[in-house]
Parts: sequence; C-alpha cells; structure tokens
Amino acid sequence: MKKIALLAAVAALVATPVLADTAAELNIAKNHAGMAAKAADLKTTQMHLHHAVNCLVGSAGQGFDASAGNPCGKAGSGAIPDSTDAAQKAKLQSIADAAGPGLTTTDLATAQKAAQATADAISP
Repeated sequence: MKKIALLAAVAALVATPVLADTAAELNIAKNHAGMAAKAADLKTTQMHLHHAVNCLVGSAGQGFDASAGNPCGKAGSGAIPDSTDAAQKAKLQSIADAAGPGLTTTDLATAQKAAQATADAISP
C-alpha cells in the first residue's frame, strides 16, 4: 500500500506542469536587456537582447530564437503568453517589437540604445 501511495505521489509530481512565474520572466528579461546595454561588443549585446526578447515572447512567440538561448525556459512559457492581463500583454509585445532593430543592426551603439530602452520599459 505504501508503494502505491509513493508511486502515485511521484506520478503527480512528474505530471505537474511548471507553474508560470511572469515576475521572474520579467526580471530575467530586464536583467538581460541591461547586460546587453552594457556589453562591449555587438555579438554579446545582441545575444543578451535576444535573451530578453525570448523571455518576453516565449518559445512559441514571434521573434523567438532558440539558437540565442532561453534563460526563462524554466520560469514559464514567456511573459507575454503567461500574462493574464490584456493591457500588459500588449505593452510587453510592444517592448519586444521595439527591441527588434537592436537585434538586426550592425552598429553597437544602436543595439545598446535599443537594449537600454528595453530594460527601461520592462517593469516586473
């Protein structure tokens, strides 16, 4: 009987989905955008800025790039999909969209400026 109860408890833990932590996703996104703004080279700036975007949009979102890495992968499905407030979703999508030029530019100062604007706009 104890074995059955133990197996049931383990099965429940395995089947339990990860609970979304939107505040954690926003904190991680803000931190990575801040790191991007202070990075010394374009590659590092864009990598961290993409981490921020990935945390916002989630793995199923527009603009997600798995090759850039997803530091929010264990925190939830992305701040936008995990948010339950329509106004917050719209604001976060706007922030993610505004970061786009920083990801495609070839100019370090432009990428850093986009990263700083992203960091400033995110409020956990």
